[in-house]
Amino acid sequence: MKKLLTIVLVLALCLACFAGCGGKKDDATADDGTVTIKIGGIGPLTGGAATYGFATEYGAQIAVDEINALNSGIKIEYDFQDDTGVAETSVAAYNELKDWDVDVIYGCTTTAPCVAVASETFADRYFQLTPSASSPDVTAGKNNVFQMCFTDPNQGATAANFVKDNSLATKVGVIYNNGDAYSTGIAQGFIAKAGELGIEVVAEQTFPADTTTDFNVQLTACKDAGAELVFMPIYYGPASLILQQADQMGYDPIFFGGDGMDGILSIEGFDTSLAEGLMLLTPFNATSTEERTANFVNTYKERYGEVPNQFAADGYDCIYAIYEACLKIEGLADMDHAQLCEALIAVFTSGDFKVDGLTGTGMTWQVNGEVSKEAMVVEIVDGVYVQK
Repeated sequence: MKKLLTIVLVLALCLACFAGCGGKKDDATADDGTVTIKIGGIGPLTGGAATYGFATEYGAQIAVDEINALNSGIKIEYDFQDDTGVAETSVAAYNELKDWDVDVIYGCTTTAPCVAVASETFADRYFQLTPSASSPDVTAGKNNVFQMCFTDPNQGATAANFVKDNSLATKVGVIYNNGDAYSTGIAQGFIAKAGELGIEVVAEQTFPADTTTDFNVQLTACKDAGAELVFMPIYYGPASLILQQADQMGYDPIFFGGDGMDGILSIEGFDTSLAEGLMLLTPFNATSTEERTANFVNTYKERYGEVPNQFAADGYDCIYAIYEACLKIEGLADMDHAQLCEALIAVFTSGDFKVDGLTGTGMTWQVNGEVSKEAMVVEIVDGVYVQK
């Protein structure tokens, strides 16, 4: 009798294991056939990069709400975890999402955490799409990780081409954060392309962290070397200080930044007249009158009390890209996260999957996870972005 009871218990456990491994959870499909996809976001909501984390969280939330109102047969559940901008914390945030039974990972917002989490998602076979972690290290060797943002080297090369094509300068200075992979990657891409194009880099200046507050040495080096343009692939916090200090020393070159500069006009207490003439690469222009962009900006302002930057727009586009890819997958309701990962990879790399979003029209993805979309250069004129 005891032997029979043991056999029954073993069979019951085996059946339970098979039931748990055989596709999506029972509650993933509603009675009306609606499939729920659980998307877990990761980014900094505390710490020095929190501005970017909140932007990616909020932009994605607007997309989630819009999609859930469509009654399309797919519903999104969304949870965003704080990684404080630190790699170790990001892995803990990822594990929280795994405990939540996440299906797809959205993030991370910044590069170092995203590299750490990408190693985990590759091993665990979760599809991952980052709005703004732009280093090639994020996707290198990991076929499950994709980017919505431009890669760092390409952004640097695009900026150099723009300088050359528009005859902005023949002598340039470069100021970048050599403690940050994003800043360094763009700077190196710019410097390499500038050399190919015959643009002379007369000053290459670095600083160690975004907490740096004194940039007089770097600016003096650029000024004394005769730099007509200063390329700054840095975030808008230190950029605002550079503009202030350049004004104080009477140095007035063309300043040119990358997409991390987006948001400089929203810094509390910053004299926006100092940013007049600043150029930056961005995939998103919040002053655009295009209907979808205008609606997004209005919704964002109503909810969160500020103008969205490109981090928010890339976040919005990430959610729609995942959603639109899911619409193309047959048997979605029966897939576990690993099966969904492979299905999403197949859609994203199919060559005919194109997404029209806030940050690009007809966006496609390469097999290495890199997005293909047009870059846009804007100039700040009278306190607003004007596309060049």
